[in-house]
Amino acid sequence: MTLRDELGVRPDPEFDLDLPDGWARHGVDEESLQGLLAAVRRRCMDAHKPDLYAEMRLQMEEAFANMRRGGVFAYFCPSDPDPGTLAIPASINASVRRAEPGQSLDDLARTLIRQHGATPLLGDKRTLRCERERTSRLGTETLVHHSVVYLTPIPGAKRRRALSLVAGFARAPEVPTDAESIEATRFLFDACISTLRWRAPVTA
Repeated sequence: MTLRDELGVRPDPEFDLDLPDGWARHGVDEESLQGLLAAVRRRCMDAHKPDLYAEMRLQMEEAFANMRRGGVFAYFCPSDPDPGTLAIPASINASVRRAEPGQSLDDLARTLIRQHGATPLLGDKRTLRCERERTSRLGTETLVHHSVVYLTPIPGAKRRRALSLVAGFARAPEVPTDAESIEATRFLFDACISTLRWRAPVTA
């Protein structure tokens, strides 16, 4: 019997999403990182670019460290090398947001609405959606990073915990934020998150 069982705490339910072709769910544990690095290393060595692998390894190790610090427990991205895979430079991170002591998710929802312009996802009030932007430099290039944040209460958590799904993609500064390709990416993520469905947790 686990400590959760002894305390009578039920594990949170699992969730599923309908993903783009060739996308899959991954963990953020060390085994997942090493498997990803091995695949990247093979591709770089096949292309005779060991320097590129060294650079990408540092970036990926930093990305995993940042995800772990941020409480991310899973991420979704293009994974299948099949030609039918929707291979866009984007991903979805999953984490759990908890209400502050003495507060509920309603307080968090009001903050997202007032300060970040959050709205119901495709009219569904069970999920809030908002978008943020930040600019960064990678070498000599400037990128505008988009984070589309989706927040929905976890069933059985009494509105104290919510699943946070953050879809991330980037664009060059000269590409307008309402360009057709950017709007299509937004619609893709909105459509994916709208398929969220809960299922019973896996118990040992």
